[in-house]
Amino acid sequence: MIQFKNGYYADIRVEDRSRTVISYKAGKLEEMRNRKEQQAFLRVYDGKLWYYASVTDVDHLQKTLDGLYAAAEENSDILEDPVVKRFEKNRDRLFTFTDCSVRKIPLAEKQKLLLGFLPLLTEDPCVVLPTGMYLDRSSIFHFMSSLGADIEYDYQTCGLSFGFSMAEGEKQFQGSWQKGGTRFGEMTGIGEELREAVREQAAFLRSSVPVEAGKYPVVLSPQAAGVFAHESFGHKSESDFMLSDESMKNEWQLGKSVGSPILSIAECGSIPGSGFVPYDDEGTKARKNYLIKNGILAGRLHSAMTAAALDEGLTGNARAIDCTFEPIVRMTTTYIEGGDLDFDELIAPIEKGYFIKTINHGSGMSTFTIAPSVSYEIVNGKLGRPVQISVITGSVFETLGLIDGLTKDVELLSFVTGGCGKMEQSGLPVGFGGPYVRVSSMNVQ
Repeated sequence: MIQFKNGYYADIRVEDRSRTVISYKAGKLEEMRNRKEQQAFLRVYDGKLWYYASVTDVDHLQKTLDGLYAAAEENSDILEDPVVKRFEKNRDRLFTFTDCSVRKIPLAEKQKLLLGFLPLLTEDPCVVLPTGMYLDRSSIFHFMSSLGADIEYDYQTCGLSFGFSMAEGEKQFQGSWQKGGTRFGEMTGIGEELREAVREQAAFLRSSVPVEAGKYPVVLSPQAAGVFAHESFGHKSESDFMLSDESMKNEWQLGKSVGSPILSIAECGSIPGSGFVPYDDEGTKARKNYLIKNGILAGRLHSAMTAAALDEGLTGNARAIDCTFEPIVRMTTTYIEGGDLDFDELIAPIEKGYFIKTINHGSGMSTFTIAPSVSYEIVNGKLGRPVQISVITGSVFETLGLIDGLTKDVELLSFVTGGCGKMEQSGLPVGFGGPYVRVSSMNVQ
């Protein structure tokens, strides 16, 4: 039982984590391991400074906490501190994956699942050096604070990731496909999805033609739209960027028109998937936050520290990649809301343009770049030949204003590889997605 002292704010977060990695390259096992670890991160705040400790000895947290108290200065008015006043006092037990924990599934069964899919990668003779990975993570979090917060919840993701080089004559293409979810059962029965993805990418290798560079209408898939929302706009909404940048704070005035009136971008940690964060690492309950609502700048993302500095409310976005780090302002699941069209209606008005189906990566905050993988031309309102596009780029704010069509259907994506990077904390699990998004003009190269 932790004993908190009066005159200070303190919190403790503990994570019990299990991770599995199984990987094959060219049919040979490269890695198969399951790693379990427990860590804790402790903080004490005296109104002036934060005092931190990260430990793996979770059985003696009181001793570590008392050491932090000894370094801090007692403050009888700590409960009136503007940061402390914002902290929530939630008490909850939220266990979603008890009956389907990936910890209960034998390593051999996970290996068997992966091995069953590997032959599908080499059905086409153009595939060389196929790789396959099974990954899962199961975490149990416990958060306690001196204000009385006491929260426990679980988190789980699992999935498969495949990569393959393709070569035929002088043509080359780097292919990939992955499936992420929250339950092991979701990974079975996906053979046809994988087979079709390999077929499509082989056809792209053989049939794609170079793009005609210029400005064109572009349709973004949910993956491409989600990356755009996350990289180009979500990071701009992380309010710690504004604390030391007065020009950004002035540019980022709430209530300002920043995009098309049909555009709304939201962010929420309670959505199931890789960005699931029902309570952030300061004990704040997840809520839906609009970053843009009908084209108007509607909100930004906060920790307690940034909320106090900008005199705004909490959003549930104080996160750390693990108990080695302090929480900073990070996204959870960021997505564009849907519109009123179906896909055929979305592309029908386009005489000449491009459809970005999958991407390799994206980046940028004021000027963005997205590197497509598989793309198609749009001619007279219909999908045409596969095309090789190196990059699409433009001004973030200009592009937000040029969005003129959204499909009804919205797809939110989960991932088991990679993750979001910020400062020294890389690989944070997040989710993103959206509808199919039509932009009236984009730079295509």
